Amino acid sequence: MTSALTSIPLTQDVVCGAAELEPTGRGVRIHRLPAWARAQCADPQLAMVEAQASGVRIAVRTAATVVELDLMRTRTVYAGLPGRPDGVVELAVDGEVVAQATTSGGTTVTVDMTTGTPSVDDGPAFTARFDGLPSTAKDVELWLPHSETLELLDLRADAPVEPTPTERPVWVHHGSSISHGSNATHPTGIWPVVAARRAGVDLVNLGFGGSALLDPFVARTVRDTPADLISLKLGINLVNSDLMRRRAYGPAVHGYLDTIRDGHPTTPLLVISPIYCAIHETTPGPGAFDVAALAEGRMAFAATGDPAEATEAPTGRLTLSVIRDELARIVHERQAHDPNLHYLDGRELYSEADAVEHPLPDNLHPDAATHQTMGERFVESGLRLSLRRAAPGSCST
Repeated sequence: MTSALTSIPLTQDVVCGAAELEPTGRGVRIHRLPAWARAQCADPQLAMVEAQASGVRIAVRTAATVVELDLMRTRTVYAGLPGRPDGVVELAVDGEVVAQATTSGGTTVTVDMTTGTPSVDDGPAFTARFDGLPSTAKDVELWLPHSETLELLDLRADAPVEPTPTERPVWVHHGSSISHGSNATHPTGIWPVVAARRAGVDLVNLGFGGSALLDPFVARTVRDTPADLISLKLGINLVNSDLMRRRAYGPAVHGYLDTIRDGHPTTPLLVISPIYCAIHETTPGPGAFDVAALAEGRMAFAATGDPAEATEAPTGRLTLSVIRDELARIVHERQAHDPNLHYLDGRELYSEADAVEHPLPDNLHPDAATHQTMGERFVESGLRLSLRRAAPGSCST
């Protein structure tokens, strides 16, 4: 006889990698930035991506043979272009991914590319059901879709659960859409998740698509988040948004690092420069949709700046080459009084040679196979740093 399923409170004891769970009246909405940080920026792009559950997972220890999760998703698509694949909920048992469930229903926001006008269609909730699990005590993780905004409605199991205790180090990572998971096909396929699972660390992923912009409130969020290792992958969004010039960039990086060091004075801190991206290596932003690609019904990006404007003058515009030189210089100078600060050239994760064999499909984001490669390479390079053991406790951040 199958045991009845019992609802489990959706709290930060079991929802790992989220900064906050916002009550909605019927469940909780996931946020990867705290409310005070969200209040300091009205950018709808950031509001969308910080509420997407990249790196967020439900983690419990249980003897349950059945686990169910009800959720409402919100996804954004663009009229005339292929839609992104549906999200995936992945089940891991004792660290091994054993099943997947593809999401459906929920709210779909369709944006008209010519006018920017959105239209909204509402659908039903989705239930991810996993059954046939071993009846012995085990660690169960539900990795949530990385590219959909989620409202968690109900979590159920046919046996008692408890938060998964962990003594693993906590790795806090901040980056752009590549760290967020653009073009990855499933939540454990994002390169930071690949690296975290291989290295045996607990990930807090602050990768925000289009939004790694040296925002002070993100630095303060990192400052206030418990961490045994911190990494910052900086640069590509500053170039493709054409947000600042060289005069502002260096001091902004210094201030960003100073803020983080206020809360983590000796924590290993790794600064990662951008991976290879041909369109922006020597050509400034702003980045834009490639019109010719759009006419063919596919999405791609192009750089629209003038390479001649990436000069040595303080008003020079940023390129990836400039970004890398500046980051390497800043880290080298600071290492004289900060021996726990390190630098990793992003081209060690994805290089010009890699671009020949595995070109960026849209000229900006790696494909699923490259995410896997980047995660494996990061374990070999960036995560060689010594990690202090995290204090035993829950996965709550």
